[in-house]
Amino acid sequence: MADLDEIYHTRILELAAAIPRTERLADPDARASAHSKLCGSTIDVDVKLSDGRVVDFGQTVKACLLGQAAASVVGREIIGTPIEEFTDIAETMRRMLKEDGPPPQGRWADLAVLEPVRDYKARHASTLLVFDALRKAINEAEGEHGKSGEQPTTAATTET
Repeated sequence: MADLDEIYHTRILELAAAIPRTERLADPDARASAHSKLCGSTIDVDVKLSDGRVVDFGQTVKACLLGQAAASVVGREIIGTPIEEFTDIAETMRRMLKEDGPPPQGRWADLAVLEPVRDYKARHASTLLVFDALRKAINEAEGEHGKSGEQPTTAATTET
């Protein structure tokens, strides 16, 4: 089992201290939230899509260091990301934590710093919040509201 020092190390602190894209969008295609009952962490996201890619993103992060670190990497890398790629990364993160899968690679490789969290099941939900919220927002944006030009709605909060 990973030592807590392996989880809360300098790189996690650096990522958590530098969360990008913390401004909410004025005109998102969709908004969504994810909440962890266990630790009380919440992440709210706004997303704008075009041609199957994320073209704008905003987030409010009220989460532990692990959730903040994940949100930092997502905020840094998400613009221009094809929806399919994001879906793959979210699933890779889930497998990394819950099924001992390999960590993300390429430009998402910083998410590997969260690999020791797999030994702490109680921390999985907070680590995955940004992925859960963004998946919901993307699904909402791709749904009728995003296609019809209507105002975005706030997706129901996920309790994890």
